[in-house]
Amino acid sequence: MRATARAEERHFWFRGFRWFVRPLIQRALHGITGARILDCGCGTGVNLPLAAAFGAAYGFDLSAVGLEIARQRGRERLVRASTAAIPFADAAFDLVTSFDVLYSLDEHDERAAVAEMLRVTRPGGHVLVNVAAMNVLRGDHSILSHERRRYTRYALSRLLTAAGFRIVRLTHTNAALFVPMLAVRWLHRARGLAAEADATAEIAVPAAPVNAALSALLFLESVWLKGGGTNAFGSSLLCLARKPEGAIAR
Repeated sequence: MRATARAEERHFWFRGFRWFVRPLIQRALHGITGARILDCGCGTGVNLPLAAAFGAAYGFDLSAVGLEIARQRGRERLVRASTAAIPFADAAFDLVTSFDVLYSLDEHDERAAVAEMLRVTRPGGHVLVNVAAMNVLRGDHSILSHERRRYTRYALSRLLTAAGFRIVRLTHTNAALFVPMLAVRWLHRARGLAAEADATAEIAVPAAPVNAALSALLFLESVWLKGGGTNAFGSSLLCLARKPEGAIAR
């Protein structure tokens, strides 16, 4: 968690991620005043300022270290809790986010987390979910993030629709970096995945020119996606889904 905290402000992947999700947050909250947003598994709270630009942002995480870092950064409205038992009232939020959390849960907790997300989302509200994708991209980072699975479009869509959501937008992201990532992750698997203590190099910020170049590629990809483009491949899947009016938690 501390290694992540050191990287997430400047690392090209985190920059790209924020460029990818911002337009979908705008879409989900368009026309809503006084929006309430919940980040499920907020980690160090790095994404809460992005959410707070659109309304009142709340976050929770099971990691005491993550929450400590978040509070040191001045983040507020935080609580320690599990995604399988969200400590908020039914239909309390206009947007519920889950960024790189579901893939680390066992199947029971994965389903429980999505059911809880449905419960706390207001009818007509949205969820925004990001998960790891494509098994061929499993590598050292999978160890660092405690990854149990990587999703296909079908698997993520089925998970969310089975809970009661309707898919609004579903696309792969990080497609611009697919070829070099494929090569690096293949090498990881060929020599054996690193131990967790050695895998932190995966989120070390590269040299400034490299970081800038990779950031630029992801920015261009974000422009393509914002314009309505859809990627057929990439290391992550990003999904915006809606809770139908009149829907109830299952």
